[in-house]
Amino acid sequence: MNLVERIHARRVNIGIIGLGYVGLPLVIAFCRADFRVTGFDIDPEKIRLLRAGRSYIRHIDLSAVDPKALARFSMTTDFALLSGMDCIIVCVPTPLDRNREPDLSFVLDTTRTIAKHLEPGQLVVLESTTYPGTTGGEMREVLERTGLKAGVDFHLAFSPEREDPNNREFTLRTVPKVVGGHTPACLEAAKALYDQIVDRTVPVSSTRVAEAAKLLENIYRSVNIALVNELKVLFDRMGIDVWEVIEAAKTKPFGFQAFYPGPGLGGHCIPIDPFYLTWKAREYECHTRFIELAGEINTAMPDYVVSKASLALNDAGKPVKGSRILILGLAYKANVDDDRESPSYRIIESLERLGATVSYNDPHIPEIRVSREHAHLAGRKSVPVSGDFDLLLVATAHDAYRSLDLPSYGVPVVDTRNLVKERLPSVYRA
Repeated sequence: MNLVERIHARRVNIGIIGLGYVGLPLVIAFCRADFRVTGFDIDPEKIRLLRAGRSYIRHIDLSAVDPKALARFSMTTDFALLSGMDCIIVCVPTPLDRNREPDLSFVLDTTRTIAKHLEPGQLVVLESTTYPGTTGGEMREVLERTGLKAGVDFHLAFSPEREDPNNREFTLRTVPKVVGGHTPACLEAAKALYDQIVDRTVPVSSTRVAEAAKLLENIYRSVNIALVNELKVLFDRMGIDVWEVIEAAKTKPFGFQAFYPGPGLGGHCIPIDPFYLTWKAREYECHTRFIELAGEINTAMPDYVVSKASLALNDAGKPVKGSRILILGLAYKANVDDDRESPSYRIIESLERLGATVSYNDPHIPEIRVSREHAHLAGRKSVPVSGDFDLLLVATAHDAYRSLDLPSYGVPVVDTRNLVKERLPSVYRA
């Protein structure tokens, strides 16, 4: 019985490396589909919590998963167990380094670990977003140093994650899954695997096409968000409400899709992915001006928000220095506990450099966790929303804030999410 046949018969062991926002939903999906799944992670605290039946991701409720399904899930920090896996899925971070260039260290370190335990017949799939050529290039080269050949001795594929945390309209099962293989046989194996957990797989001709498709999806969003952010600044100077403009424009039933401005980009995809392509483009002597311009505009948005906060305080007769400011929302999007690349951090740091005392409230993030980028903020705790501040700044449109009458607190409100519908003198759009 070959690998594809064993996948259809549910007679394979699946190993998922990286038990975060991408890996953990995959674990649950495969367990529900009656597969035996082993989760691998370098963080022993995650393993401890999972063994106790607890989730460290707010919108993933393990208690809602059938115990019979979870019984098929084991978790470990022992990567030697990879040798017993038939299918290995890699879901590790692909951040940017300090120079805003791709950092493939997590992918390549993981690949080296897989290589130590690589067995003939295994399927290795990368889900982490990267530039075209990573799977069939750097990753394949590391794996083939074992003497085994991709497409001959083992299968190699790329299938980009399309996870949207806490999106109840589109789930892992209902979002089509793009799959590209190193060879047709690799594609067949990877497609067979994902066919078990999604309603539709979308096979493409190569891993490079699959890698490029993921980048296109997020560059499309980045560019259009940059457009409305630029128009937000222009329309503000013209005395025009950009939110009202968008609502009017989106009544057109064709040729227009609404995108909304904000305090900057957050999450692990849109602020990062476009730069993977701009970096790779240099190899082909191509300058991606459009993508880079969008990045410049979006990156400048936290500074624009800070300037609005300065204006609001000035109108109230107060300097930024010495003012007490409350940021409403640390997560990068509404109703999740995901604060990766959140613009709120840049806003906090900028205001504090100007001498303000900044606190935050976020019902989904009670305490700031340790991170590489903002380690100095770790340990700060969410405080209640009150009028004991000189300014309230809405950075995230959590549902919990919609019931609050923010203008009633008697201090200026800087609203980056159109949360306050009334057009009041004390409310500053940003």
